[in-house]
Amino acid sequence: MPFINPEDGHLTVLNLFKTDTRPRVDTLVKEMSKIVDTAAFPGWISSTVHRGEEKPGTLNFIQWRGMQDLESRYNDSEFKHHTVPVFREITTYVRLMQTEVESSLRHPALGDVTEVSPARDDYTVIEVLGVDPAEQGALVAAQAGAHDWLVDVPGYRSQTVLRGIRSRNLEGGDRTLATVGTDRDFVVVYSQWDGKEAYDAFRTQAESEWSAVRRTFRAKRDSLTTSADWNSYRAVHTRSATEPAAV
Repeated sequence: MPFINPEDGHLTVLNLFKTDTRPRVDTLVKEMSKIVDTAAFPGWISSTVHRGEEKPGTLNFIQWRGMQDLESRYNDSEFKHHTVPVFREITTYVRLMQTEVESSLRHPALGDVTEVSPARDDYTVIEVLGVDPAEQGALVAAQAGAHDWLVDVPGYRSQTVLRGIRSRNLEGGDRTLATVGTDRDFVVVYSQWDGKEAYDAFRTQAESEWSAVRRTFRAKRDSLTTSADWNSYRAVHTRSATEPAAV
């Protein structure tokens, strides 16, 4: 199963898809899973498909050896002439985010490594935070520091902070990808919780009931972010390069 470890040095790509109906989410999961099951791309390490819970959509958490391998995949004829048209048809929004893991921390009860797996029952929350590239480092540091007080929040399991490198979508001409925004203008936070009830209790807690450290963190984060988008997910399908591809 995939593990998140900053020391691995993987390029982590988060392919975020939104759509407008639950049946289209089923189609997205099916199409993404077919790609995962047959993947044999040079430099590809693992993929884990996540189904959107709060809002319709999916996210594929993909680990690559490096940028050159990913670019080779994007330039592949099958990607341009099959993958891009299929996902254009069934999505309302696409963002392919290249990132590097800055930190991955867990509740002390959960051991030494963050695992991403459908075999677990994690309620996963993924936030995409917009930021001025000049402030990206400060936002990464502030968000990583939140783990120190999140460990006392009921239901919290882990938090991974990923530094954004570059984003793309499917809107380029002739089945190519287009760049979104500017390089290093976002940060992704991937967190795991016991369940929806625990996360909702945390998210909707009245501000008057926040601890002083949470209040300070939120003020700092709000001063650094230019936008924020989130959804909750369940990991539903995974495969690593060490496992055989489907025939």
